[in-house]
Amino acid sequence: MTPLALENSLRHDITHIAGTIGERNLDRYEALKAAENYIVQRFEAAGQRVARQVLLVNGKEVANLEVEWKGQTEPDAIIVIGAHYDSVRGCPGANDNGSGVAALLAAAEAFATRTPRKTLRLVAFVNEEPPYFQGEAMGSLVYARRAKAQGERIEAMLSLETMGYFSDRKDSQKYPFPLNLVYPDKGNFIGLVANRSSSKLLNQVAKAFEEARTIPFEKGAFMESLPGVGWSDHWAFWQAGYPALMITDTAPFRYPYYHTQEDTPEKVDYPRLGQVTRALFKAIERLAFEP
Repeated sequence: MTPLALENSLRHDITHIAGTIGERNLDRYEALKAAENYIVQRFEAAGQRVARQVLLVNGKEVANLEVEWKGQTEPDAIIVIGAHYDSVRGCPGANDNGSGVAALLAAAEAFATRTPRKTLRLVAFVNEEPPYFQGEAMGSLVYARRAKAQGERIEAMLSLETMGYFSDRKDSQKYPFPLNLVYPDKGNFIGLVANRSSSKLLNQVAKAFEEARTIPFEKGAFMESLPGVGWSDHWAFWQAGYPALMITDTAPFRYPYYHTQEDTPEKVDYPRLGQVTRALFKAIERLAFEP
């Protein structure tokens, strides 16, 4: 896929998810189901069979959506790439998290006919946003707990979270103390955020982003208690003891429209989101395909 074709694909998906469908959560159940159906259709268009992990929440059925490429030589080693498709109440969720979902769908298309060495799973998670965040009905927590109970060997999980906003303006990037003493003050990079026990995975992904040479990035393996470090679906996999990290534009530390009605499709920087997505493809290659 050419860079322009990828950019157009990302724009199309985000415009549909956050523009046509808009706010999607259990308060707007029909919209949440419309987003679920759209993701299923896009996965199936890439030739994949979708497995639904159904959750019953407040009397309503919602679902995690999974597609899988079985590994040829190490099928028991599993690589999970995930993004949540719900949006917070009162927010159309173009960047949070239409951007992550669009990159996930692009990956399904990019790897549609490939056979990985290790098992590759792409998963769209439900109920990441409050009031379900870090609670029993959080889709990724249900998924990670099931994987642990079944003895699955997940070697890596990458959470695609709010990846489409960038600024070259000085002081456009904020941090919790003391990271502001170390990292740059312009929000023109993508962040790779891990906990201490996921440092090996962080270095693998950083190496892939370095080789891709598409987008500047910053990385760090931090204490989980630091604000922002655990604010997405990778947190759920940490609870199950799996290595995981978040790929992010740092959300509220940069994005002025975070969790507001103004998180709309035109706020997304599609060329740079395309650059992030191409680097993601390189990371998937390194984790699931290369020896």
